[in-house]
Amino acid sequence: MELRHKVYHWLRVNTFRVDLVLMLAVLMFCGPVYLMADRPWHFVLSSALVVPLAWRRTRPVPAAAAIVLACLVLWAAGLEPLAGLVAVPLVIYAVAAYGPAWASRTVLGLGLLGGVLLTTRNLSSAAETGVLGLTISAVYTVLIWMLVLFSWTLGDLTRVRRQQLQTLADRARRLEIEHRQERSLAAADERAHIAREMHDIVAHSLSVIITQSDGARYAAAANPAVATETLATVAATARTSLAEMRRLLGVLRHGDESTTRPLPGLADLDELFLGFRAAGLPLAVERSGSPRRTLPAGAELTAYRVLQESLTNVLKHAGPLARARASVRWQQRGLQIEVHDDGRGASADPVQTGPGQGGNGLRGMRERINLYDGSLAAGPAAGGGFQVSAFLPYTEA
Repeated sequence: MELRHKVYHWLRVNTFRVDLVLMLAVLMFCGPVYLMADRPWHFVLSSALVVPLAWRRTRPVPAAAAIVLACLVLWAAGLEPLAGLVAVPLVIYAVAAYGPAWASRTVLGLGLLGGVLLTTRNLSSAAETGVLGLTISAVYTVLIWMLVLFSWTLGDLTRVRRQQLQTLADRARRLEIEHRQERSLAAADERAHIAREMHDIVAHSLSVIITQSDGARYAAAANPAVATETLATVAATARTSLAEMRRLLGVLRHGDESTTRPLPGLADLDELFLGFRAAGLPLAVERSGSPRRTLPAGAELTAYRVLQESLTNVLKHAGPLARARASVRWQQRGLQIEVHDDGRGASADPVQTGPGQGGNGLRGMRERINLYDGSLAAGPAAGGGFQVSAFLPYTEA
């Protein structure tokens, strides 16, 4: 089987070599007969019919034109060499299979016309023999037409099969390109997802650790007990962050086979708010309404991350005396989340800027919200400070 495929591939790639060998074989079969019969002009005209066969697939139209010209010369000279019975069907097949459509139709018409010309040239002598001679001429014409039609039909079927194979090859190539593009897009989406998760975990934890460490440093001299309690908060935050990092790395290494705890959602907001209060952020929380239907797990994770990132930004950028207010309101169309602080606002830090200009945190929030057809607005509040407003709609079936 392997050898057959190799031979087929070689024959398909080396078309000129194969046609050249075929041409030489036909020439060796038809030519010596005229040379031995001392008819050199017949040999030359036969060669004119046979030699163009070497280009029947690589240049089918010029090869057919050369053979048609040789046939006209032979017809005018009143000769019917044996090579014509081989060359004409082969060139008709080649043009129908490998030439343009107009050349295929033209060679079919010329072949049928050639059959008529061969029989009508001796029509006067056939008429002298009566009905039998005319009948033989008509049968001879029909046989030539059948040979021409058979050669052309076989070539046209070859053309159709070759076009189908080319279509399948093009489709396979397009599917491969699309598959590569889909893999690239999936990889880019996964990188963005990993970047968001890493930012949410690391930025939040480090902000809490830095805030608590600064507080412990200033309180250590006056009240060592406060410093000890603050360091315990730092250690707990670091352990939680380490556990989250291990969970995320486990997903990256093992995919769905890794054992991970459930991702945080709306049920974990109390623990999130408690962590920020323990970090020293004065935080007021307002909740209202009840859900008309449950949000998808991914949307709940998005709401959790938006609140986490917004409150982390308050710790990082709003200043030491800033207070924050978080609002979680269920509306008819979905969940409305707002975080407002009375700190220094956007002017104190270039990270807190308007929509489309934020750092990785705001960009990550916007990407998460867009996945669920939500909206996000972040910028300086009218009465001072900074405000983040996000809306997550229900996923309607």
